[in-house]
Amino acid sequence: MNCQSEEHPQPNQGPTAVASQAMDIVNTLGLHARAAGKFSALAAEFPCQIRVTRGQRTVDGKSVMGLMMLAAGCGSQILVEAEGDQAEEALAALSRLVANGFDEGPGAPSPHPGDKGDD
Repeated sequence: MNCQSEEHPQPNQGPTAVASQAMDIVNTLGLHARAAGKFSALAAEFPCQIRVTRGQRTVDGKSVMGLMMLAAGCGSQILVEAEGDQAEEALAALSRLVANGFDEGPGAPSPHPGDKGDD
């Protein structure tokens, strides 16, 4: 018989840091592939669990495909939740990335050397 049943859960191992913040998508292309890649790469730098919600859909913030499934276009809002070690730090870093338009704005460095961004 398994001693670890739902009726006898493991004792809590201590408080878990949880942080959440609503963020507005401000870059023109929204949370597209490159932006999702930047978000997930930054999220992966932190040991905490990161979830992103838009509407009724919640995805793993470290999954490019999951983030793209949110279809978060310019002007939409996402809710980012971080739970675990460095949750506050992760949320602050991700908030800066989103607020800066994933570094894709007019003043952002071009992803292609020599491209001035004036199409």
